Amino acid sequence: MKERLFNCPVEAIISLIGGKYKPIILWYLLDDKLRFNELQKRLPQATPKMLSQQLKELQQDGFIEKVIYPEVPPKTEYYITEYGKTLETILNEMCNWGEEYMGDSIIQHSNY
Repeated sequence: MKERLFNCPVEAIISLIGGKYKPIILWYLLDDKLRFNELQKRLPQATPKMLSQQLKELQQDGFIEKVIYPEVPPKTEYYITEYGKTLETILNEMCNWGEEYMGDSIIQHSNY
């Protein structure tokens, strides 16, 4: 993990998991190991290049690991590390807030 200096705790967390797909990738990996193509199916809006970059950054920061199995064809899986699991509470709260927001948004839009 790279050493960085931050002015506040919110800046620290945003700089580490603030990528476009990073929180979503972490959310999916909380449940199970996933292969690149499985993540791609869950994030169809992410280009393969963008998904690869986000995965690489999460690896560099120690939140996930990549396992390459010596098979033909090669099998690669990503999983969340113990360090990554420390974000579970934050990700759950983000999910709860998102569910509330989506519910409010649906109600607001149905009033028009």
